Amino acid sequence: MSDNMFCFQCEQTASQAGCTGCAGVCGKSASTSKLQDELTGALMGLAKKYNDNRNEEITKLLIEGLFTTVTNVNFNDDTLKKMIADIRSYDIADEYDIINLWRENEDIRSLKSLILFGLRGMAAYAYHAMVLDYEDEEVNAFIYEGLISVSENLSFDKLLEKVLEVGKVNLKCMELLDRANTESYGMPEPTKVSLKIAKGPFIVITGHDLKDIKLLLEQTKDKGINIYTHGEMLPAHAYPELKKYPHLKGNFGTAWQNQQKEFDNIPGAILYTTNCLMPVKESYADRVFTTEVVSYPEMVHIGDEKDFTPVIEKALALGGYSEDVQMTGINGGTEVMTGFAHNTVLSNAEKIISEVKAGNISHFFLVGGCDGARTGRNYYTEFVKQSPKDSIILTLACGKYRFNDLDLGDISGLPRIMDMGQCNDAYSAIKVAVALSEAFECGVNELPLSMVLSWYEQKAVCILLTLLYLGIKDIYLGPTLPAFISKNVLEFLIENYGISPISTPENDLKKILNK
Repeated sequence: MSDNMFCFQCEQTASQAGCTGCAGVCGKSASTSKLQDELTGALMGLAKKYNDNRNEEITKLLIEGLFTTVTNVNFNDDTLKKMIADIRSYDIADEYDIINLWRENEDIRSLKSLILFGLRGMAAYAYHAMVLDYEDEEVNAFIYEGLISVSENLSFDKLLEKVLEVGKVNLKCMELLDRANTESYGMPEPTKVSLKIAKGPFIVITGHDLKDIKLLLEQTKDKGINIYTHGEMLPAHAYPELKKYPHLKGNFGTAWQNQQKEFDNIPGAILYTTNCLMPVKESYADRVFTTEVVSYPEMVHIGDEKDFTPVIEKALALGGYSEDVQMTGINGGTEVMTGFAHNTVLSNAEKIISEVKAGNISHFFLVGGCDGARTGRNYYTEFVKQSPKDSIILTLACGKYRFNDLDLGDISGLPRIMDMGQCNDAYSAIKVAVALSEAFECGVNELPLSMVLSWYEQKAVCILLTLLYLGIKDIYLGPTLPAFISKNVLEFLIENYGISPISTPENDLKKILNK
């Protein structure tokens, strides 16, 4: 492995082995990658020093630091250096050199990578809850303990226990964020979202942070500016306290990996609240703004004061389109639906159960997760198109853009595609699965429910670990398997959990339905 750069935390890692040399496939430079490693080592030292004296200030640093190292969040060496300096101001003496992790026995490295990357994903959820003043002591404590465990000399079995503990604590963290979002903005409601962009000034807001879109909607009231969601912000349309703003008009574009094409010469301002940020092209660089942990060199950053005046002024100066522009999803659809969180689905539980018993619903598929640029992700489009006409597709995260504009009709008034929300709304899917298993008096694995997941970054890792902790089996995962999972660890997952790499929609559907 090259000491210059080594990173294999995301799905698109080079040659499905690791990014080395001068830059990663995601666009981060070797210097940025090395600083992220340095930051991670400093966070481990900070966690070790304060584990017996945990406090709000240190916890915030750990959560923010971990989130900063998630793929496509921060490309700015200056902000990384400042964060490292802030951590070192606490006089930590026991920093961990991350190179030692990459040089571990491959099975130990694999398990420690699952812990570390799972912690990074969980920290993103903890951060979103934290900005809404929701915290959980068990979640916070485990962030310290998990970081420390990566630096320790633990056995395979002990590390495996810790891997599943990441899944256990992440379930609690997702529940915390679900509560934070719903108590702050109301329970999501099924909502149609237009893909048409109205003429006139507009701002596109992308990422996951609902507090940021709420603040932006407030600051743009009565200013003649329309607001459009992008990527993982789409589910914001379903929350009553957000959808009440008439200038929250619709959704712009599709998933994150298409942004360089979709934002080319865009006559509006763009606000990034979280990942996924791609290297910014010159044709729209002067209209990109970042906030929270997102940072990119030379882009204007909106700090904790959350004054979005520069974003608003840029939108007004650009003026927007001169006429309405009809955008479409990747399948040509002109509107999508969202808002089928656990409260909506479970309020229809009796109807769903009766439709299953009557033979009108044969199967449920959870088809979701992160989207990405790798060839072969059209598998998910074709899988949904070929799914039985008496099946229901539950979906979440940005992987849904592969098919969420398809019109698959309904079953007795129940839409065949139900968008449950952002990636953290895997919690909704889990709640629904558990409720259905109780109603049918069987285990989740005995339900006519199959999970066909796509992954890209570290939030997908912590969700996968939660599903494993819950004992959910026979998950189909793609478009490739994580490079950081060793052969022996993969064999363990296959043997104990039945994890399968995706093959073709035809073969996988046949295998699932003939079980």
